Amino acid sequence: MAKRIAQSSINWAALAERVPAEQKGHLAAFKVKSDGYLRRVLANPPEPPKINWNLYKQTVPIPGMVENFQKQYEALKIPYPADTMTAQVEAQWQQIKKAIDAFVQESNTNIASYQKQIDEIKAMLPYDQMTMEDYRDAYPDQALDPINRPTFWPHNPEEQLDYVDPEKKAHAAH
Repeated sequence: MAKRIAQSSINWAALAERVPAEQKGHLAAFKVKSDGYLRRVLANPPEPPKINWNLYKQTVPIPGMVENFQKQYEALKIPYPADTMTAQVEAQWQQIKKAIDAFVQESNTNIASYQKQIDEIKAMLPYDQMTMEDYRDAYPDQALDPINRPTFWPHNPEEQLDYVDPEKKAHAAH
């Protein structure tokens, strides 16, 4: 005999926390269906009602008919389907769990590197308090360096002598 369901084993509050806002309606509809199903299951007794065969033997005039039905009824066994999918689901969950763990580890590495960058930026002088020399010290590759890398006014890349238009470069490559 199958195990009787006494109550829902779903933690709806924890599930609702993970569902995106646009999917909340679908979750609510699913919960209503699930609760309705559980109510219908709990409304019925765990075992089917017993048949009073003696009452039928007294009221049915055909001899042997009730005994025949009783034998057939008692011989009838409806098999509960065997669980063949749990092993596959568990194996699939193990693969997914490995992917989740790898993603979490990669995300934690990214978080650490971004936190390091944030700490470096917070440790810097605010831009409104920097002098040109402070900016050069903080960003030597971006700062104007008129001695080692002189540039022409207005000091943007397009106005420099060694500038190559990326669109022309891409067309020349084809």
